Amino acid sequence: MEIWHHSLTSAPNFGPCLVTLGNFDGVHAGHRELLEQVHQRAEALGLPSAVVSFDPHPTVVTAPERRPRLLMTLGQRLKAFQRTGVDLAWIIPFSRALSEMAPEAFLAEFQRVLQPREVHVGKAFRFGKDQAGDLLSLTAWGEGVGCEVHAHALRAADGGFLSSTRIREALDKGNVEEAASLLGHPFALTGVVVEGDRRGRHLGFPTANLEWEQEQLPAKGVYVTEVRGSHLEKSFLGLTNVGDKPTFEGVALAVETHLPGFQGDLYGTHLELAFLHRLRGEHRFTSVDGLRAQIAEDVQRGQNWWREQKKG
Repeated sequence: MEIWHHSLTSAPNFGPCLVTLGNFDGVHAGHRELLEQVHQRAEALGLPSAVVSFDPHPTVVTAPERRPRLLMTLGQRLKAFQRTGVDLAWIIPFSRALSEMAPEAFLAEFQRVLQPREVHVGKAFRFGKDQAGDLLSLTAWGEGVGCEVHAHALRAADGGFLSSTRIREALDKGNVEEAASLLGHPFALTGVVVEGDRRGRHLGFPTANLEWEQEQLPAKGVYVTEVRGSHLEKSFLGLTNVGDKPTFEGVALAVETHLPGFQGDLYGTHLELAFLHRLRGEHRFTSVDGLRAQIAEDVQRGQNWWREQKKG
């Protein structure tokens, strides 16, 4: 997959091709279906496929007070695009100037670069200054330049509307299994393991303290996670606590993972934590011994859950 970081006005010619465009935060199940359809349709027509997206998220520029907590880093988004088979990922740097561009001007540059034969978008797609561009104006433009415009309704398996907002709401409740169903894969945090306060080690349960890269976190609590890393020979069971350690009057939010049975030094390594199941919420314990006993129970319950899933 070719990756561009060109501005709208400086990009070279690429088309003709088939295109989908949007923010694609999370690259959820609906996004992936859309991307795969575009790729397959392009192959059938003997044309390349392209996905057009933006970085940073447009609200960072236009309405920072309403900006969402992003589910993915740009790197995760690009890897997800690549897995769908598209030929080009064009990440347009989003700026104040771009936000002030009229829909007609945006489409003129879009046409110049990509010469799309088909454009595929979600039904809620908006673009241009004040988001004045909508499906009707996009379709009218397509009729004028010989480009078919296809609008897709992104629906979840339960028939409800599928959106990144709905996924964030599930994670805010700690419902990582619902989030995984909507995403089509478990929600994952990535980052580097850094020095922590070693509380876990003193309790008998050493943890890897993750300096996470995403903006969105699951609700505070203890989770079963699958731990992956390029330096690890396999994935490992993890018991991950998201919280501020109220038993120790903690004030800083932390993501700490205990890997039962793991032997090795993880400091400085890059890990991915896939959130599979929530064991409990965060609690304040009246004694360190009480906390230690609860962690032991969490580990046992997590191992039991992991074994049952592997059997299935």
